[in-house]
Amino acid sequence: MWIEKNIVITNKCRGFHLITDEVEKKVPEIHDFRIGILNLFIKHTSASLTINENADQSVRNDFEYHFNKMVPEKDPNYEHTLEGDDDMPAHLKSSILGNSISIPIKRGALDLGTWQGIFLCEHRNNITKRNLSVIINGVNN
Repeated sequence: MWIEKNIVITNKCRGFHLITDEVEKKVPEIHDFRIGILNLFIKHTSASLTINENADQSVRNDFEYHFNKMVPEKDPNYEHTLEGDDDMPAHLKSSILGNSISIPIKRGALDLGTWQGIFLCEHRNNITKRNLSVIINGVNN
């Protein structure tokens, strides 16, 4: 069986945001699958998705610090600057982390590790929403 839908993640400021619960609420069809795979794809070039530790906020803070140090704003060598100082760095950060993730589904639940969560990585300063494409393929309960 296949499920395809789009979801919107709203009101995320710049940073690394745990969205596992929000995805599970907006994609209740996960519970209908005995076994399968969930693919999330972010339809933007200045934000990304990743899976990482979900328990300690300092991990998210360290990610933001590291990426800002590794890909600084206001680099005089950037040519793509029309949309602001945060635009080109956001494209680079998005390319480094990636635009999609796949998660196994087992017995109607995401089969994440104990300390794993889904993160929306917002690399721009003033964004109000992000659109995600959701595809599930698997066997029903």
